[in-house]
Amino acid sequence: MSPIIVWFRQDLRLADNPALAAALERGGPVVPVYILDDAGEGEWRAGGASRWWLHHSLAALDDALKSRGSRLLRLRGDSLAELGRLAGTIQAAAVFWNRRYEPAAVARDARIAVRLKAGGLEVGTFNSGLLFEPERVRNKAGDPFQVFTAFWRHCQTLPIESPVRAAAGPIPAPSRWPAGLELGQLALLPEIGWDQGFRAVWNPGEAGARKRWRHFLENGLDGYAAGRDLMAEDGTSALSPHLHFGEIGPRQIWADVRARSTDTGVFPSSRGAQVYLNEIGWREFAHHLLGHFPRTPTEPLREQFTRFAWREEAGALRAWQRGRTGYPVVDAAMRQLWQTGWMHNRARMIVASFLVKHLRLTWREGAAWFWDTLVDADLANNTLGWQWSAGCGTDAAPYFRIFNPTLQGGKFDPDGRYVRRWVPELAKLPARFVHEPWTAPGELLASAGIELGETYPRPIVDHAAARAAALAAFKAVSTPRP
Repeated sequence: MSPIIVWFRQDLRLADNPALAAALERGGPVVPVYILDDAGEGEWRAGGASRWWLHHSLAALDDALKSRGSRLLRLRGDSLAELGRLAGTIQAAAVFWNRRYEPAAVARDARIAVRLKAGGLEVGTFNSGLLFEPERVRNKAGDPFQVFTAFWRHCQTLPIESPVRAAAGPIPAPSRWPAGLELGQLALLPEIGWDQGFRAVWNPGEAGARKRWRHFLENGLDGYAAGRDLMAEDGTSALSPHLHFGEIGPRQIWADVRARSTDTGVFPSSRGAQVYLNEIGWREFAHHLLGHFPRTPTEPLREQFTRFAWREEAGALRAWQRGRTGYPVVDAAMRQLWQTGWMHNRARMIVASFLVKHLRLTWREGAAWFWDTLVDADLANNTLGWQWSAGCGTDAAPYFRIFNPTLQGGKFDPDGRYVRRWVPELAKLPARFVHEPWTAPGELLASAGIELGETYPRPIVDHAAARAAALAAFKAVSTPRP
């Protein structure tokens, strides 16, 4: 039988992989391939942290395939050209892949499908990354939902497919493997050793995803509702990078959570499980919005925000990026990001609010920084989160919601452990002052080895003044013109 090419992208797993399962069901040789196509990603070429993850995830996928008698072929270049060349070399009968939903990927995949079919190849595409296809989820008027609660309520009335079960055992290999690249030739790893902190935190790949998910499912799910906002605690699943790269899929998560419940309703009775599945719903909502509103990665969904007068101040932006704002919880979060490639979700909201409302720097700068430094950088989630914080997207935070970083720190890091871990220069301050060191007595600062403005910066903005200025600026664009 002629071989079938299975084109891997953001579905770097063997379990619950519809494209791979379909190829195996057909019988005959299967040629798994990954193509690094930076040009095909448009302006959203993977950032530095994501490329680190991708390197290790591809290595893990190759190992998993080898354990089943196969291997991962690695190529680099234009996806259509490489697929066409590969198909000709091995005399392939078909190319199967799982769909992506980013605007550039959708357009590219459509062009590729047309050209491959014109060349006599069968093309099969499948859904592995979402619970629902975006076109299936519409309101009564036939329009996309723009409010999460209505979107998710509707989704709960729809059937959710079970994870795809593929045949176990060896994956049939071609009689002769075509030439490919060594993993190092993809040049995905950073050159400056920036990734040293990543290695202690993350285990990319399907096995790492499964292990992390199993740990959370058994130890963290039931307490998720209460613990997810406490930044010093291990209260979240931290599955976001595994989900982004498709090392685990949302259908598997849904099925596993439901399997633990004795409740027969749509949602399990556990409050933690309900809240966690809601977060899976937010991920779903983000991808649907991106598909329906493809301009939003660079333009505000709410058009009145196109006239917002964002400030431009390179020094303030750099202080935010490097965790030198003088607000400990903001600085801790930004340093956690730089050192681990990840940031707690509550911290993401705090630092985003600080950038767009305290500093009044555009959300695009924040989105770009996150894109390059997050191992879970995902266009849909990144866009939704930043437009929510800036008040310019769907379901957005109202303009008058401005997080006070001192109060947020005290509420969600009450004993200061999060700050002390990531801002060690404040480690000797008691909890009473760790979130506002500028209020500590001079002798206490001295005994803790802190000299404000030297060992740790003073706040780069005054909260009350920044809040007043932000309220005025945001109200000007949030109020409809007469």
